[in-house]
Amino acid sequence: MKKTNAMRKLEELKIDYQAIEYDANTEVDGEVIASVVHEDPKHVYKTLVIEGVQDHAYYVFCIPVNDHLDLKKAARLTGEKKLDMLAMKDLRDVTGYIRGGVSPLGMKKDFPTFVQEIQEGPICISAGKKGMQIKLDPRELVEKCGFTWGDIVKE
Repeated sequence: MKKTNAMRKLEELKIDYQAIEYDANTEVDGEVIASVVHEDPKHVYKTLVIEGVQDHAYYVFCIPVNDHLDLKKAARLTGEKKLDMLAMKDLRDVTGYIRGGVSPLGMKKDFPTFVQEIQEGPICISAGKKGMQIKLDPRELVEKCGFTWGDIVKE
């Protein structure tokens, strides 16, 4: 298995992880990925890249695949008045990743990153490549990467 930038970042930070590969030849959503990697969807996180409307700053949010980001809660955490999803056409230029393979680790630049609070781990996040997930302890991820916990999903 070829290592991704996200895996190299975890190794640099001495964070233990398990890489999980799956067939990504067909279009799959987060719930399908959760099933394929044999994890509860509440423990498989998707990575969303959001842009501040006023200053065009970028923010990263990691939430369970079956949840929806609450943009008002997210705006309060960032101090922005309004946030919008990053346009898909800009995703690769901003992050270095393509849709379906966005990891909060190993982006072109480090952006403020917020992770939905979880009561128990581990979680799976994208390894930065379609067809690959990383299973790890979310507390270690947040602590060693300088991410921020938050209640950021819609009720």
